[in-house]
This record gives sequence, structure tokens and C-alpha cells, in this order.
Amino acid sequence: MYAVVTTGNKQYKVAQDDIIKVEKIEANVGDKVTLDVVMLNNDGKVLTGKDVAKSKVTAEVVAQDKAKKIVIFKYKAKKNERKRQGHRQPFTALKITEIK
Repeated sequence: MYAVVTTGNKQYKVAQDDIIKVEKIEANVGDKVTLDVVMLNNDGKVLTGKDVAKSKVTAEVVAQDKAKKIVIFKYKAKKNERKRQGHRQPFTALKITEIK
């Protein structure tokens, strides 16, 4: 059994006990959150639209962290212009606890 859920304008295929990294959610570690279900596959039976409206996916917040740093380096040739930046995208790690 798996489900396709949406959060942060992205869709994720999840099964029970999966850990996924999603866009930052304002919740504390240990909190339970419910995710919007787009599609549900239950042993080959696919549910979408109004059929999946009764379904829900519950997840537990495992971590609030930042991703690995990426380096942004911009320069203009022959002008001696250089700009170096770093960025770490915040994320929330969720553990899928229940699919109903």
C-alpha cells in the first residue's frame, strides 16, 4: 500500500515507515501532522479524486534541519567582478506512521 501526498507544492510517493524530506513545516520535533492525499494504491486498487477524500496520511516530525550547503559563484570575465555566496535550504524530515 502506498499513497501520493502533497506538501509544499510538491508530490511525494510514500509508504508506511518511510522517511521523507519536505519543505519546512512549522511544527516541533515529535508533533504529528496530516498530509493531503492525492492518490491511494491499496493492493492494486487505485483511488483518486472524491474516493480518496476520506483517506488520510499521518506523519511524525523527525527533524528540523538544513540541507547541505551549495555554493553560488558569479563572475564577469575580464571585469574582476566576483561574488561568492552559500545557501542551506531548511527542510523537515517526516516519518510516515499511518495510511488510512
